[in-house]
Amino acid sequence: MSIPNQRIVYLNGDYIPENEAKLPFRDRGVKYGDAVFDTTRTFGHEIFKLREHLERLYRSLKYIGIDPGLSLDEMASVSEEVVRCNLPTIAADEDLWVSQRITRGIVDPNERSAWPEYVGPTVIVECLPLPLSTRAKVYRDGIDMIVSSVRRTAPDMLSPRAKTHNYLNLIMADEEVSAQNPEAYALMLDHNGNVAEGRGSNVFFVSQERLYTPQERYVLPGISRQTVMDLAEKLGVPCAEKDYDLFDAYNADEAFIASTSFCICPCRSISGRLFGDGSVPGPVTRRLMDAYVDYVGFDWISQYTRYPVQDTPRL
Repeated sequence: MSIPNQRIVYLNGDYIPENEAKLPFRDRGVKYGDAVFDTTRTFGHEIFKLREHLERLYRSLKYIGIDPGLSLDEMASVSEEVVRCNLPTIAADEDLWVSQRITRGIVDPNERSAWPEYVGPTVIVECLPLPLSTRAKVYRDGIDMIVSSVRRTAPDMLSPRAKTHNYLNLIMADEEVSAQNPEAYALMLDHNGNVAEGRGSNVFFVSQERLYTPQERYVLPGISRQTVMDLAEKLGVPCAEKDYDLFDAYNADEAFIASTSFCICPCRSISGRLFGDGSVPGPVTRRLMDAYVDYVGFDWISQYTRYPVQDTPRL
């Protein structure tokens, strides 16, 4: 039975109420995390860089060898329709996460016999409201990062440049850090001991008014990461991809994370060490945040900070 006014999801060719969207437990995405996904957001109900996100999605699909059965343009049309269907479920001043998820489906012929209608990959496009109120605190106070002992998967094992459903590596880092401080965010190192990334976010450091971020080979090449690098170039802020170890990180003047939902969020500390005097955002981070607002034509900073501060779950 459908629930009134609930969200709509696209599942294998159909637009259906979210509570009717079901997968067989033998789907390889369920059994093994054998799937890829990508996520963008809306700004003022307009999807941000949908084509760039879908291009990255299709690179991930090619890497793990799944054909979704839809062209990139068809996936874009489906994504736009899902957003259109779901905008009535949010307020005028709210926005949506927009995700595409593709699993390998049911592969074993013995398993397919029980679900003959599930032949080929499973394609899902869905939306969720952005967690605006729960993130207000980190935009006011900054994120406290803790370095996890869990290392990011090495690129000669499984490329972190593919955005897959196999998130246990990142989740284990989050769980370790959450046990120490439920409000802290995990920062992972690569197998060489250099800074890599957080769960769903890239990290940038500012030292002597120069911007640094880890090399793409060791991290997910974020769309917002590239946006930040492009904005830095326009502002005349030197930016470099380089191996950045903990000595560098502990001595940085400023730091921030970048992701499509966070855009840019300042960091206050790393493993108990403050960046600068601990006030956020730092001057370079502020310039980049303001430039990001101008670039998208939407004040996402005020969208987050208009909410009263509350305890911040890690999302």
